[in-house]
Amino acid sequence: MHSPLPTTWEATRLGLQRVAVHVLARRRSALVGKIGLRATPGGLGTPAAGPEHEVVRTSGAWLLRERTGEAATIRSLLLSEATLADAARLVGVDLDAPFDAGHDTPPVGDPDAPLDIDPKAATVLGDWFAFGWGVLDEAAASVGPAGTPSVVQLWPEHFDAGCDVAAGGGRANLGASPGDAGHASPYLYVGPWGPERPGDPDYWNEPFGAVLGHAELMAASDPYSSAIAFFGRGINLLTAG
Repeated sequence: MHSPLPTTWEATRLGLQRVAVHVLARRRSALVGKIGLRATPGGLGTPAAGPEHEVVRTSGAWLLRERTGEAATIRSLLLSEATLADAARLVGVDLDAPFDAGHDTPPVGDPDAPLDIDPKAATVLGDWFAFGWGVLDEAAASVGPAGTPSVVQLWPEHFDAGCDVAAGGGRANLGASPGDAGHASPYLYVGPWGPERPGDPDYWNEPFGAVLGHAELMAASDPYSSAIAFFGRGINLLTAG
């Protein structure tokens, strides 16, 4: 967590999203046919996959390809001095091959242009995903088996971490985003699948549900507890609704 955010935040976020989709998710898809990612130490990455137990992950501005199969090996690339093509070569993905991670999949863009990733901002982004992941784990666990929570995953095309839980008669998405076209800064969100917005109208502050922004979290004496309370409030409103 960091306040204020680095001025390089948006450019770094967009650069890392391209890496998440067109390097990490492409590689995981090639190995196991899945695209979901995880928060990893200092950044984001793939779960171990394939006969070499391969993990491809970022740590700050570094891209790492780790294998712990027959032999333990690691290769690395500093993304702040690299292009998307460089990153693709490190992990063995073909950027010319068709790939679709969903309707929000960002274009490959110019693979030979610098990624414009700032190491400081990349570290802060890794901290944000670690924070969000911990809060989401606790929120999902708090609903218990009756809430049938899904597995927390980092979806590369949306570039946010999230899960969904049963709440009332429907389900709701819980998530942690580092920002997007509609929100320049990171935020947490509760997004009911249905149209219901029961209870406190001040809580439901977005058309899709509710948002708790980075500035509000940073102003709290205990950001983690405030985040847990935000998710709990949404679940309780929907359940009581």
